[in-house]
Amino acid sequence: MGQAWGFRGFGGPEVQEFFARPDPVPGSGEVLIRVDVAGVNPLDHLLRAGLVPGLDGGRPFPRVLGMEAAGTVLALGEDVDGLEVGDAVFGFALTGGGTYAETTVLSAANTARVPEGLSPTVAATLPVAGTTAVDALDQLGLPAGATILVNGVGGGVGLAVAGLAAARGLNVLGTGSAAKRAQAEAVGVQFVDYTAQDVVAAVREPAPDGVDGIVDLVGGPSLRTVAALAREPRTVIAVGDQSVAELGGRFVERRLDRENLARAARLALEGVLAPVISAVHPLSDAPAALATVENGHAAGKVVIKVT
Repeated sequence: MGQAWGFRGFGGPEVQEFFARPDPVPGSGEVLIRVDVAGVNPLDHLLRAGLVPGLDGGRPFPRVLGMEAAGTVLALGEDVDGLEVGDAVFGFALTGGGTYAETTVLSAANTARVPEGLSPTVAATLPVAGTTAVDALDQLGLPAGATILVNGVGGGVGLAVAGLAAARGLNVLGTGSAAKRAQAEAVGVQFVDYTAQDVVAAVREPAPDGVDGIVDLVGGPSLRTVAALAREPRTVIAVGDQSVAELGGRFVERRLDRENLARAARLALEGVLAPVISAVHPLSDAPAALATVENGHAAGKVVIKVT
């Protein structure tokens, strides 16, 4: 029996609990891993609240929280190619297995080997934040010297987007609360505190004619406010709010396959993609780890070190 942290039904933090469970059995196209590090994401508490039913895997309660992890392969299900027992891997628990646990199953098609020299802590941040940054910037396709605005730059995805954009030679503007300024400026962002000034006016100071592209991590009214800053509506890429299409923008096109994971890992190993990890919690402190992300207080990526 291994320890896991999850939820006994849909709801808020009150439905969360620790529980013991046997090692899950990998099904067809799955791998069982010993979890070294699990990444914490806003999607985790949305799943707990029952707001993303298509991703819960239909498993019985209690369900384990978490969507991404790095660890070591313990067993292979049927029809798994390219991975072996003992491999250090990272990837997605897209079939509802959850990653805040000592062991879990990952979808083999959405799992890649961790390259030698890359830590499992960094690898565990790549399935969500790392590949989202790569996908959004690839979709924009801005040339070096262009100006990009990252709306909601302070979280794990926002900082990954900003850092990778700066590495690609883009001029990076970013919006966030005052508490996120230091981390954002450390990765090369010209920071705009949305709580202290008019965001549109502040962005137009360095970019009077608007920006060449926007990656939005906030959605809602904030997306609608900053979208007007884009020179062309189609250069607005939203990560969470699909209503961006109503503004003429586009929703991010995600690529979750092994090839894209491996590409993100290579970029991380080269230092081109450098996730900002703001907190590492033990599994026993998983409630605090998720609370930090759920409350919007995380300046960077939060992870849970399981083993």
